[in-house]
Amino acid sequence: MSAATDQLFNQGWGDILSSISPYAWASMGVAAGLALSIVGAAWGIFLTGSSLLGASIKAPRSKMNAPALRLEGDAPINEISLHFAGYAVFGAGLAVGLTNVASGVSVGVAGSSAVLADAQNGTLYVKILIVEIFASALGIFGVIVGIILSNNADFPK
Repeated sequence: MSAATDQLFNQGWGDILSSISPYAWASMGVAAGLALSIVGAAWGIFLTGSSLLGASIKAPRSKMNAPALRLEGDAPINEISLHFAGYAVFGAGLAVGLTNVASGVSVGVAGSSAVLADAQNGTLYVKILIVEIFASALGIFGVIVGIILSNNADFPK
């Protein structure tokens, strides 16, 4: 083989992953966090909305104030520390996104239960709303983990 083709080969996954720009890893993490948060919120709204439509036929007074799942966080922008920063922001984005998916599904299930319980007995609404608040706390925990991870990322200025 010639010297030109020797440069096209790599030694394994370590070479492949380290050749990707840390800024690309950070961008993929932010994008994954945002996309997964949107998927989680949409899934929760779908679960709650379908139950709300069915329950509003039986009890027209049934209504639902859905809490909003939101993505909060600030990802701050040497070779090894640069790669660590990119991986840290990527991990922060995944942590926020995946916990927001779990939070969206759990809020949807709790919201669906709240609507159906309210259709049966109107006094249960406040009690089941407390459970829904606990379900939405999952997303807040993910944001806290994402903030802690992204604070450890130091991109050169």
